[in-house]
Amino acid sequence: MSTTTSTRTFSPALLDLDCAAETERIVRWMQETVRKDMRKKGAVLGLSGGIDSSVVTALCVHAFGSDRVLGIMMPEHDTKDESLIYGQLLADHYHVESLVENISPMLQGAGCYERRDAAIKKVIPDYEPHWKSKIVLPNLLQEGGYRVFSVVVQTPDGELIKKRLPLSAYQTIVAATNFKQRCRKMMEYYHADRLNYAVPGTPNRLEYDQGFFVKNGDGAADLKPIAHLYKTQVYQLAAYLNVPELIQMRPPTTDTYSLEQSQEEFFFAVSYDKLDCCLYGLNHGYSAAEVAEGIGLPAEQVALVYSDIESKRKAGHYLHMSPQLIERVAN
Repeated sequence: MSTTTSTRTFSPALLDLDCAAETERIVRWMQETVRKDMRKKGAVLGLSGGIDSSVVTALCVHAFGSDRVLGIMMPEHDTKDESLIYGQLLADHYHVESLVENISPMLQGAGCYERRDAAIKKVIPDYEPHWKSKIVLPNLLQEGGYRVFSVVVQTPDGELIKKRLPLSAYQTIVAATNFKQRCRKMMEYYHADRLNYAVPGTPNRLEYDQGFFVKNGDGAADLKPIAHLYKTQVYQLAAYLNVPELIQMRPPTTDTYSLEQSQEEFFFAVSYDKLDCCLYGLNHGYSAAEVAEGIGLPAEQVALVYSDIESKRKAGHYLHMSPQLIERVAN
């Protein structure tokens, strides 16, 4: 008796959304959750000019009305000017109230920049605080499975210097820059408390699944309306919700370091469209070979991405944990 091995056909089209139905589903859930369960009147969120916060802003307007949504732009020393421009563009587009809260003094008081710069200087002794900097990961598909972070600095004359980061320096730089997300969230909750509004989070499925957020920083929220959506699906919703085209065309960025930096080189190490397909394939039981056939990559590269996804899930488990209790205290 002969046996055959069946394979399924994978296609990126599997991630296509019914945007009208999904918008209605999310909006109804937001209304039920915020108004009935939380007894809040509207929503406060940070406006970064990125695709995720823009889509959540649009959903909030649909759920609560533009007069019950407050958008806050929270620049600091390293923020790119375009983030403020895009944030205001979005606020004007959806007719929501907006304000600017400069968090640089808070960060300076906490020693954010000083602590970060001291860690960089241990690796690059000539580094000066006015130089631009960022940390990067090598591309997963080019470098293979074992990758370590490097710091990149730019001198005033434009020279780029790149050095591999020892663990202690890497952890210190990340710990210092995490002040930024935590200060922003503190500001969001200040305005939410005074208005009796809820604070929606903006992570998409990639970020939520892979732990690309700061615990008690941008990971803190009362609800997370798009955490179930893959990044490509967020872009689909953005088009449906009429997010300004300039924002739809803007490459995803961390806007955390002074040098221009993509999310890919900072954390994901693979373009979001490829990573979306791999994450979907892994979640739905597709083999690496089946996904590879559908997205035009070698099967061994997809297998590397699968391994990296699982590794980040294990590393990020702590980020998803709520405060632990020795026994149940309240219902």
